[in-house]
Amino acid sequence: QVQLVESGGGLVQAGGSLRLSCAASGRSLRGHAVAWFRRAPGNEQDFVAAMKRNADNTYYADSVKGRFTISRDNAKNTVYLQMNSLKPEDTAVYYCAVDPNTILSQLRNPGAYDHWGQGTRVTVSS
Repeated sequence: QVQLVESGGGLVQAGGSLRLSCAASGRSLRGHAVAWFRRAPGNEQDFVAAMKRNADNTYYADSVKGRFTISRDNAKNTVYLQMNSLKPEDTAVYYCAVDPNTILSQLRNPGAYDHWGQGTRVTVSS
């Protein structure tokens, strides 16, 4: 069983940057698809970014493409989300998710991930 702990959220002004971290324990993330999702107040859980298992290919929601970067450090067993040029509409609780069985076609589907962190809140002020 893998445990995930997110950190790095906070309050930032529009145009600013934050880097979220998702530290995993209990199992190596090698061979896992990894992803970030977010949930804004009153909204459903939305896909943000993902990486395939065993590959460095990255995938992004259109709303964050060019501003956010997902990466992974296998040595530290950690996934990151670098968020630049933040906008008020990026305000949400951000969750990381991992799963060893998620295939490419399901990367954007939150139901395809069995392991989730507790979330970290990001607030972007205008």
